[in-house]
Amino acid sequence: MPGAVVQSPATIRESSARRAGKGVAIETHCRPERAILVGLMKDGGKLGSGRQAATSSALPEDLRNPSLEELALLAQTAGGRILECILQRRGLIHPATFLSKGKLAQLGERIKEHEADLVIFDEDLSPAQARNLEKALECKIIDRTELILDIFSRRARSREAQVQVELAQLQYLLPRLTRMWVHLSRLGGGIGTRGPGETQLEVDRRRVRQRISMLKRKLGAVERERATQSRRRRRMFRASVVGYTNAGKSTLFNALTRAGVLEEDKLFATLDTTTRRLALEAGEVILLSDTVGFIRKLPHHLVASFRATLGEVRESDLLVHVVDASHPSFREQMHTVDEVIEELMAGRPVARCLVLNKADRLCEERALTLRSEFRDGLILSALDRVQALTLKEVLARALEDQRAMRKGAGARGGTDRTHA
Repeated sequence: MPGAVVQSPATIRESSARRAGKGVAIETHCRPERAILVGLMKDGGKLGSGRQAATSSALPEDLRNPSLEELALLAQTAGGRILECILQRRGLIHPATFLSKGKLAQLGERIKEHEADLVIFDEDLSPAQARNLEKALECKIIDRTELILDIFSRRARSREAQVQVELAQLQYLLPRLTRMWVHLSRLGGGIGTRGPGETQLEVDRRRVRQRISMLKRKLGAVERERATQSRRRRRMFRASVVGYTNAGKSTLFNALTRAGVLEEDKLFATLDTTTRRLALEAGEVILLSDTVGFIRKLPHHLVASFRATLGEVRESDLLVHVVDASHPSFREQMHTVDEVIEELMAGRPVARCLVLNKADRLCEERALTLRSEFRDGLILSALDRVQALTLKEVLARALEDQRAMRKGAGARGGTDRTHA
């Protein structure tokens, strides 16, 4: 339906169950939702007690790892309050509940002790695992993918972004619809076992599939429109600012173009691609685009849905890779961005420029170390417009290199035709 409100899968499950007669009451929380995080620990590591409170800035020493810290940031971005964290050994994952019996019992105690509203898992849960956990813990359960989808739905502003997020949510929700109607389904097989829950489930699946088909048609129209725009811009040099979420891409983009794109010290502040003309020192004009940020374990449904938005990346002549050099795990973040870009480019080579951002947070010794390690990188602070404008020199050189390459290719083609 046009203009439909994008809802998270958890909200859709609750409202559907209420309509079915389960009587689930959706509370209006005056306080932030209280969450407990559950993560995985590599075999051989030290297993902490998990009783200390966690924040996004500093998890307890015995529970600290980049993925869990990032999950805490995601939860806080969604408006949650982190109570504590629990780690499960990777080798002890239970196929039915993800957690071992001991950890499941411990988590149940913590939920009652803190009166937690939800539990957030750092790994993707199968529909059966989520269903079993909700039944055992009597608490709302979401995984990392569902949390990211919820954040995207909150941050989507343009109609295009809303369509893309809703499509990703429905594709994630479709195999999990059984969690809504399990209370109406009958067990067993044979005559008399086809209950109303099963019928309603089929109706819901059909409606979701119809909605998915309609959204895909809308995105197809968007892709055709973007392809037309791309053909018009083909003669212009195009550069895209890419990078991990919250690396400072929009801040750098605004410093160069004065576009006024939203800047926030939060994850996924920008979901839409914004393109502006940028005049270089020699008077040349190029197109510069700001894109959505990436994150580790990015849901593949989102990558697929945002292909139209990220089409500008695929058509770029230069990718400006912005990195938060002050982040302790910036190398892992760089690797994550490289993986997503390789998937998007589908093997097409493209020139890249590395920008190590947030130099204002680096000590002098750290900055010197990075300069020696990344000799081709540009170290700057996007908050300092004078430093940010030094990127124009890199863009001008990339434009000259592209022209020289095209001129050489044209000369070789002319020589080949003469010999022919």
